[in-house]
Order: sequence, then C-alpha cells, then structure tokens
Amino acid sequence: MKIYGLTGGIASGKSTASRMFRELGAEVMDADVLAREVVEPGTPGLAVVAERFPGVVGLDGQLDRAKLGARIFGDPAERAALNALLHPLIRERFLLRTQELAESGVKRLLYDVPLLIESGLHETMEGVVLVWVPRDIQRERLMRRDGLSEEAAEARLAAQLPLDGKRAHAHWVVDNSGDPEATRAQVHAVWTELLARS
Repeated sequence: MKIYGLTGGIASGKSTASRMFRELGAEVMDADVLAREVVEPGTPGLAVVAERFPGVVGLDGQLDRAKLGARIFGDPAERAALNALLHPLIRERFLLRTQELAESGVKRLLYDVPLLIESGLHETMEGVVLVWVPRDIQRERLMRRDGLSEEAAEARLAAQLPLDGKRAHAHWVVDNSGDPEATRAQVHAVWTELLARS
C-alpha cells in the first residue's frame, strides 16, 4: 500500500480537501481522529495527559480540549511535552490501522496530518499533498471560524510551520484561496495522478 501525506495549516481548508478526496473514492485516515481516540475516557493516553497536565479532565471524565489548548498554544515547551506523550500512541494506532487496510486490499492511503512536516513524517511518505492559502486569508478565516482576536489567531498560526515553508516539501499543492469548485478541480487532478501511479 502506498501512503501519501495530506497536510496544510489551521484554517487552510485541509478538511474540505480531505472530504473532496473521500468523495472521489480515496481512503483517508485522519490523524486528528486518531489523536482523539487515544485520549478517550479510560485510555492509558488520557491517564498520562491527566498526570502531566492536572485539571484538563472534566468531571465527566472527558478531556477538556479548551483548557488543554489554553495551556499549550502559547507555550512551545508544554506543546512539546504533550506531543511527546501522544505521538507514540498515535503512531501505534496508525500502524495498526494501515496494516488492517492493506490486508483488506486498499492500494493507496492519504494520511491527513496537520503537523506532517513539523514531525518529520513526510519523509516516510510516497509524496505530500499540501492544501495552501495565503497567510492573510488563513488568519482571516481562523478569526472568523473560531471567533478569535487577531493576536490569538497569530499565536495559533505561529505554533505551526508557515504554509509557505511547507511548500518546499510538497509534491502537489492545492491552492484553496479561490472558490470550492476551483479547489475541487485541483483535488480531482491530484487524485487522478495518484491513481495513475502503479
């Protein structure tokens, strides 16, 4: 099975592109879904996060993502600590799922990972698809989507490698700054190319 990375940045439209790939018949695995699964109530992942970040688990036993986000977004050391706890668990789940998919006959997989390049995972992929928008559009979409101030939006953007920096590692770039049909046409072109690869 060939595994391709699908990445972007916060508010770049990666989820939109991911949905468009799925509509074309692509098998897409979402790292964010895996990340949520490894911290579900009762999991070892939640236990280690609760121990390292006291107060981030609610009375209902669920991870309070807003509280955790507030602790890690402005603090690179705290973010690194969280990643050190969760990335091995996510990788383990990823390997298990890819093995299951390969055994079921899936020939190609898109692995949707926000921090694909920052984590170095792109080096293990057959190729990388980047969903890109200019930074001013990214910031504006993020502010509108999450109701953030410009300062708060910038703090979140600063936590990721800029999209222009990610371009150097991409084999395909989907420019999502236009209308949805323009994005859909680019996604279709990329998927057609991936299907043509043996």
